Amino acid sequence: MPIYEYQCQACGHEVEILHKMSDEPPKDCPDCSQPQLTRKISAAGFRLAGSGWYETDFKSGSKKNLADSGGTSTKGGSSSAPAA
Repeated sequence: MPIYEYQCQACGHEVEILHKMSDEPPKDCPDCSQPQLTRKISAAGFRLAGSGWYETDFKSGSKKNLADSGGTSTKGGSSSAPAA
């Protein structure tokens, strides 16, 4: 879920709120309770939870635990990125 930044137009309070893209955006300021909350334009933020695909997926054999090995391996030398 993305993290959105909001600012109250009445009191200037800024807050970050985690909600689904499909959820209705909040309108009431959590600080002054006025319906003046607007979303700020900012870089997208997100949270990775759990062990994550980056650690377990798309790796095979001895490459599965590169983060735990304390070093990098240059064995094989080929990229796993698909050709464009």
